[in-house]
Amino acid sequence: MAMLVDKVAIVTGAGSGMGREEALLLAREGAKVVATDINEAAVQAVVKEIEEAGGEAAAFPHNVASEDEWVKAVDGAIQKYGKVDVLVNNAGISHAAGLLETTMEQWNKVIHINLTSVFLGMKHVIPHMQTGKGGSIINISSIAGLTGSSGAGAYTASKGGVRMLSKAAAVDFGKDNIRVNSVHPGFIETPMSAGFVNDDRMLKWFLSQTALPRVGQAFEVAAAVLFLASDASAYITGVELPVDGGVTAK
Repeated sequence: MAMLVDKVAIVTGAGSGMGREEALLLAREGAKVVATDINEAAVQAVVKEIEEAGGEAAAFPHNVASEDEWVKAVDGAIQKYGKVDVLVNNAGISHAAGLLETTMEQWNKVIHINLTSVFLGMKHVIPHMQTGKGGSIINISSIAGLTGSSGAGAYTASKGGVRMLSKAAAVDFGKDNIRVNSVHPGFIETPMSAGFVNDDRMLKWFLSQTALPRVGQAFEVAAAVLFLASDASAYITGVELPVDGGVTAK
């Protein structure tokens, strides 16, 4: 039996990469998926793919750094499906610049998209989960949220913030049967990482850091998200789950 029958899931950044794989997998497992992305054409294509496979989904254009757009996305999900059981805060950006080289504008952009968006998503979804007597929130962080990352101060700060915000929410809302966990991908092959993965020098360095001798795939992150979204993880909250091929183990 599918793992998410009768569940409604919001997935942000669902137009490509890990978000796309998460949306597709949750839909295959029975969820009605509200797929959002700042790239409306891309997320419409993902919804079409879900529907052609027999699933049910809706697409919303969505700038996750905007509170007004969060209100519209969540209200749209409630109007269409009546509830929200699962929230996957997946949308994010990378930023490779040292602390001293990062401008205030760059800092604010990274923090708003990677961290403030998670706060806004939880703020506007949790009341509906409270009404529905529970839910599961999965916040996509990074291994940079677990260890120091050279030359990426703003990105590391944003992803570390996602980890700790997830823990705080897990503590606050456990009484409402709302679980909150973070997922920490390592070196995953996605459109955002293509420039690194396709560079022989960088790929060699990536592989030197992992215990498993390969980069990860987006569907492997999606599988971790499915586990945390489902009742298979019903007694798990406030944890960080690395999907990193053993980078943090080394």
